[in-house]
Amino acid sequence: MDTATPAVTVALHDGEAVVASSSQVDARRHGELLLPAVDRVLAEAGLKLDAVTGIVVGVGPGPYTGLRVGLVTAAAFASALGVPVHGLCTLDGLAYASGIDEPFAVATDARRKEVYWARYEDSRTRVTDASVDRPADIAEQLAGLPVVGAGALLYPEAFPDARGPEHQSAAALAGLAAEKLAVGGDGFLDPLPMYLRRPDAQVPKNYKVVTPK
Repeated sequence: MDTATPAVTVALHDGEAVVASSSQVDARRHGELLLPAVDRVLAEAGLKLDAVTGIVVGVGPGPYTGLRVGLVTAAAFASALGVPVHGLCTLDGLAYASGIDEPFAVATDARRKEVYWARYEDSRTRVTDASVDRPADIAEQLAGLPVVGAGALLYPEAFPDARGPEHQSAAALAGLAAEKLAVGGDGFLDPLPMYLRRPDAQVPKNYKVVTPK
């Protein structure tokens, strides 16, 4: 599952292929949409939650509220089922889904006229850490490279070779995880949020204390 972008996306993978998947794009309803999506995917596969033997979750980067929904849900399921939970960078899922086998980049919408981004050698190999920057500030670094994702499509002046997929897919994330598990399970991240900047919500300055001393 992944809720680090506007896509609320869930998939079930049997180690060989995706059995069922669901994706809805809604940047404001992650909490409402995720659990029904899990139910829908399990029902489509004709399985119950206790059939799950492991959980993969996108750890971001992404906005605070949406990102936490997926991570907390993954942790709760893992605890209830007694199964492992594996973290993957959300950008890696988009890179894997692209299928590109030459150098490229992935960029998602970070709001505030910025993008979350990273460079890749191919669809399975990230060569930089995830970062957050204004498109104009990284356009020269990425000149001549295809750039995948919603962030690229939002800023065509900075990323003229913008490509799909636009949104994250749990099916792709699960496929990448299955490949990693098949060769020993290396390359996973702790299932903790990848925050690259401070939250939008801030405690007001000159906050007035109203509790009695």
